[in-house]
Amino acid sequence: MKRIRLLLVLGLAVLAMYLGFAHGSLSEILNATDDGGRRLVFTSELQRLIGGASHEVSVPDPTQAPTEDTPPPVQPSVVPTTISGGFLIKNSTDYDIDFQEILSEGCSLRLPAGEPQILIIHTHSSEAYTPAGLDRYEASGDSRTLDQNFSVIRVGNELTEIFRSYGLNVIHDTGVYDYPSYTGSYNRSGAKVEEYLAQYPTIKIVIDLHRDALGSSDVLYKVVADEEGVCASQVMLFVGTDASGLEHPNWRQNLSLAVYIQNAVSSKYPSLMRPVQLVKYRYNQHLTPGSMIIEVGSNGNTLQEALAAIRLFGHSAGPALAELVE
Repeated sequence: MKRIRLLLVLGLAVLAMYLGFAHGSLSEILNATDDGGRRLVFTSELQRLIGGASHEVSVPDPTQAPTEDTPPPVQPSVVPTTISGGFLIKNSTDYDIDFQEILSEGCSLRLPAGEPQILIIHTHSSEAYTPAGLDRYEASGDSRTLDQNFSVIRVGNELTEIFRSYGLNVIHDTGVYDYPSYTGSYNRSGAKVEEYLAQYPTIKIVIDLHRDALGSSDVLYKVVADEEGVCASQVMLFVGTDASGLEHPNWRQNLSLAVYIQNAVSSKYPSLMRPVQLVKYRYNQHLTPGSMIIEVGSNGNTLQEALAAIRLFGHSAGPALAELVE
């Protein structure tokens, strides 16, 4: 009886292979996975034919190291690109904006001497770069890690020390706001900024330091500065407005500061800066008249390229900011 049943099952499977099912061939059915891609489950159509409960067959876990029978996952290719326009504003709002006009008006922001002046924070603290050389980390997601030696926090450490070398009083917050939940990151970091401003009301500049993400699952783009003798990523200043309808009275002052810094850096390193991004949303930048997001490199860049970029940026923006101290 068991032999007859086995022959019947095999016969039906072969018949299914030729006739196919409404949602795919037998091959597709047998290779179907669940949402996590970790199990192969006979579909309900096949279960109906053979009877009984669903049958699970183990397949390799993609989070585990590949074996001889499991090829390693295909890594996306990395394509270098240089985005020119350091003396431009990429305006995503309906406001009439002119880079040269804002530059000629000057920056009215002033920093108090001898007091905390600048806060550097990371809303997306776990953002990291393409692993290369010795810079390899335990990932907490795609191009993300909680190891602060390899995340944007490491880049923030570098910028903090450079600014301090020019006499600027900087606080660097190394808290994590995007893990385990990415949703609500800006709410959490914004609340922390408000705590700092309450404790240190002399803080005038808040820098939210990130790295950009450019590309897809197949291709990552690394933004590359074309400066002689330096292998560095590019840097972008990101300024929000009240165009979304949310209150943001300081956005023009924020933009004025960004243009001031952009000019100082681009005058020395013409290819380092991407155009200033002016966007509709405020991204916590309503909290001070000197707020901005700095995007250092992209997920296609390496950590060393990002560090090289922030050194070029810091040693040109630092002296410019020091001139604002009164």
